[in-house]
Amino acid sequence: MAPTGGIDWASEAHEICVSEEGRVLERFSAAHDERGIASLAERLSRAGVCRVAIERPDGILVERLLDAGIEVLAIHPNQVKAARPRFAAAHGKSDRFDAYVLAELARTDAHRFRALVPDTAETKALRALTRAREDLVGVRVELANQLRAQLAAFWPGALVFNEVDSTISLAFIGRYPTPGSAKALGPGRMAAFLRREGYSGRTDPAELVARMRSAARGTAAQTEVEARGAVVRGLVASLGPIVAEIATLDARIREALASHPDAEIFRPLFRDPKTTICPATLIAELGDARGRYPTEAAMAADAGMSPVALESGKLRAATFRRACDKRLRVAVATLADSTRHWHPWARDVYRKARARGQDHPHAIRTLGRAWIRVLWRCWHDEVPYDAARHGNFNRVQLAGG
Repeated sequence: MAPTGGIDWASEAHEICVSEEGRVLERFSAAHDERGIASLAERLSRAGVCRVAIERPDGILVERLLDAGIEVLAIHPNQVKAARPRFAAAHGKSDRFDAYVLAELARTDAHRFRALVPDTAETKALRALTRAREDLVGVRVELANQLRAQLAAFWPGALVFNEVDSTISLAFIGRYPTPGSAKALGPGRMAAFLRREGYSGRTDPAELVARMRSAARGTAAQTEVEARGAVVRGLVASLGPIVAEIATLDARIREALASHPDAEIFRPLFRDPKTTICPATLIAELGDARGRYPTEAAMAADAGMSPVALESGKLRAATFRRACDKRLRVAVATLADSTRHWHPWARDVYRKARARGQDHPHAIRTLGRAWIRVLWRCWHDEVPYDAARHGNFNRVQLAGG
C-alpha cells in the first residue's frame, strides 16, 4: 500500500506526517508561503504519497495538492478529535500528533470520507461572490442595528422609512442626524429633499413629516445629543459604502448566474425569473462535481434537511442536524419557504407537516427534505426542473390540491 499523508493546517506553518502501515516514514514542517507549499507538494510526491487528509476543504494549499495529482480527504476537526483516542491512551494533543492521526485516517478510513473534487472556475467565482455578499450583509445588519439603537435612544423621529439601512433612509439620517437639525423640516422641504435624492417611494412627504413629528421626544442634554449625533454620522458613513457594495455584488452575481451552465436547472424552481441570490447560492454550495453527492440522502444531510437519529435501548429520538453546510441549509430553507406560497405540491407538503404538529421551522425542513429529492435528481442528471415529470406534484394536481 502506498504511503499516506496527514497535514495539520495552520495559518503560518503546517505539520506534515507521512506514514506507511502505521509506521511514520517522515515528519516535516512547511511554511505557508510559495516556497513552503511548493516544497510540501514536491516532498509528498517524491515519497509516493497518493492520498492526504487535512482538516479543511478549500484554500490555496488544498488546490495545490489537487494540482499535484494527490487525492485530498477533508476531515472535520470534530472527527479528528473523536479519532485521537484510537492512537493514544493519554488525552494529549499536538500538531505533530494530529498530523499522524490524519495520515492514519487517510490509510484506514478513506472509504468513510469524501475525496475532494475541484469545481469549475465559474462555480468558484459564484461561490466567492455569494459568500462575500453574505459576509457584507452580516456587517450591514450589525451596523444597522447599532444605528437603530442610537436613534431610538435620542432621535426616533429619524426612523421615518421602513428600512433604516435603505439608501433614502441613510441619506435622510445623514442630512438630519439630530432632532435640532430637523426643526425647520416641513412638507415642502421634505418634498425637495426626496426629489433631490431620487426617492421612488409613494409615501407623501406630508405623511413622512407627520411620522417624524409624532415620534417620542428624547430628553437628552445637548452634550449627549452632540455625542450621539457624531456616532450616528459615523454609522451612516460606514453603512453607505457597504450598502453600495452589496448592490454591486448583486449585479455581479446576476451576471455570473446568467452565464453558469447549471442556472437553467434551478431557474424553474423560482416563481420570479429575476430571483438570483438563492439559486446562485444553491449552485455555489452544491458545486458542479456530481460525484460529491452520490445519493440524495448525502445531499440532504449536507444541507441539514435530515434529522440525526438517536437510538439506545428504549430511546428513539431524532434531533436537529447541526453538522452541515450552513449556507446550503439556508438556501434550501429559503427555497422551501418561498415555494410553499405558490407551488401546490410544496404547499401540500408544508400543510401536512403542520397538521402533524410540526412548528414552522420543522415543517420547512420537512419540505426542504422533500425538495432535496427533486433537486438531487435534476442536479445529478443535469436537467431543468419540469413540473410535468414531478410525480407527487401531478398527484396533488389530480387530487385538486
